[in-house]
Amino acid sequence: MTDTIIRPRPATTREKRPSSGYTPASAPLMSKVVVGLILLVTAIYSLAPVWWLLVTATKNKGYLFSTNGFWFSHFDLWNNVQQVFAMQGGLFGLWMLNSALYSVLGAAAGTALSVMAGYALAKYRFRGKNAAFNIILAAVLVPAPMFALPLYLMFTSIGIVNTFWAVFLPSIVSPFGVYLSRVYASASVPDEMIEAARLDGAREAGVFWRIAVPVMTPALVTIFLFQFVGIWNNYLLPAIMLSDSSLQPITVGLAAWRSQFNNGVPYNVTITGALLSIIPLVIAFLCLQRFWRAGLAAGSVK
Repeated sequence: MTDTIIRPRPATTREKRPSSGYTPASAPLMSKVVVGLILLVTAIYSLAPVWWLLVTATKNKGYLFSTNGFWFSHFDLWNNVQQVFAMQGGLFGLWMLNSALYSVLGAAAGTALSVMAGYALAKYRFRGKNAAFNIILAAVLVPAPMFALPLYLMFTSIGIVNTFWAVFLPSIVSPFGVYLSRVYASASVPDEMIEAARLDGAREAGVFWRIAVPVMTPALVTIFLFQFVGIWNNYLLPAIMLSDSSLQPITVGLAAWRSQFNNGVPYNVTITGALLSIIPLVIAFLCLQRFWRAGLAAGSVK
């Protein structure tokens, strides 16, 4: 008796094809098209207001609403800029100076405090360390405008409302900066390097400033830039704290001009002022992009 050999039936061409018509070769192309469309829509949504602002700031008030808002007509940017700085005795320049003062000093102080707190949480052992870090993480999730009214009530009780300190003091607190510093210090500052510096006789302050801070420079720049942009664009806190127009930043000042259209402040002045107000942000990004991109990449991986 001979065994019957059952050979497997060769697969037909119809069995090899997917039933839904979906082929592996078409998947990347479809993904690229979908991703490309999403990126295109996102780019248009993000850049269209900036382009409208740039174009509209070049027109005087006679052509502001009678021409296409997305294309140039009767270029008059220089006269608009002159009107902005001449309006109300040059108040726009004072607002820009106030914004620069709040932003630079607040970002510098906030960065220093964040780096010191993050380094301590990453490299030292003390009681309540995990509880403190969890509180900081919870503070990251709370929107900053939620603190505006409680801060106003607290500052009213100690008498610093409508002063420089009412805007500066909240600006130096950055829970996200502490979190980023802690992550970066844990990953980028080796414990062996710290121990070697201690064996060589360095004190804790020297270890921090001479060893840790140079290594954490990308994180410092990233935190400074985030703080600078956040303070420059902050509106609610200065609007609540400051009633004196000579102390207000550019965001509150432009909003006041927008509401005074019936009192002689034309739209083209407010629009041109808005364009001028974003120039420091663009300069800061262009000057610091090499550092903050490295800091973000390092923090995301490590």
